[in-house]
Amino acid sequence: MLRRCLLLACLLLALPAQAFNITHIRDYDEIIASGVLRVALYQDFPPYSFMQDGEPRGVDVELAQTLANELGTRLEIQWVLADETIDGDLRNHLWKGHYLRPGEVADVMLRVPYDSEFSNKRDELGLPAHELVHMFGPYQRERWQAAYDPRKIDSVPSIAIFQYYPVGVEEDSVPSFYLGSVMRGQLAASTHHYRTLGLAFDAMLTGEVNAVMGTQAEIDWLLAQHPQAGMRLTENAYPSIGKQVWELGMAVHDSNRQLAYALADVAESMILDGRMEQLYSRYGLRYLRPELYQ
Repeated sequence: MLRRCLLLACLLLALPAQAFNITHIRDYDEIIASGVLRVALYQDFPPYSFMQDGEPRGVDVELAQTLANELGTRLEIQWVLADETIDGDLRNHLWKGHYLRPGEVADVMLRVPYDSEFSNKRDELGLPAHELVHMFGPYQRERWQAAYDPRKIDSVPSIAIFQYYPVGVEEDSVPSFYLGSVMRGQLAASTHHYRTLGLAFDAMLTGEVNAVMGTQAEIDWLLAQHPQAGMRLTENAYPSIGKQVWELGMAVHDSNRQLAYALADVAESMILDGRMEQLYSRYGLRYLRPELYQ
């Protein structure tokens, strides 16, 4: 009996970690020795990370490439299909792995909220929700923005004007829920929902809607793609939307602080010497420095 138990134990130890869905977190030395930095980026998310003519493009793609170059490694992108929440994205790509890729995670994930309230969030049992994740390296501030067709609307002094003009938003987005509920729902009837903000912008070009609302970077990108259309940016505020401005950074497994320090140094250098702003401007985007570098 003892001999059988020992044999079974040896067989189990010989099996790869994937057989037990055990996630292997590569430490800094292993990453450098492998010559590869695995970076998790959101799929089909222009202007940040997307495919164009068969090649990955976008602000985050170029940032990830710079991070890999500075470490002396090559870049390997792990595309992220957004889960219902960012918590699911962190779980699937940084510490547990997706069921379609058991045990396989990225070394670092970009475009993660850099927010103390989010980092310190508790789960339904009162335990730390993100104890396995270290969030660091803020590299961008983001905010809400709208654009409008001046041929249809003279100006947008406040969102109240959207009672009289149709506005396009991405379905299931913050602007979608916001415009559907603000002002006691008075804008709901004029709010049109599209699968992507790009499709909403196309609808503005054809006159189906007269304005669109999304993140500043997405709106900037779409305006840059259609410079001859003459669409304009609004300057109004968004009462009751919650966070008007937020910061984005990076995340690694909590055990991988050495990697975090190295990547944070690269991002900081890019911010301070102007390379980060230049990167954003190449995609037609206005760059907002994180508060740490104001």
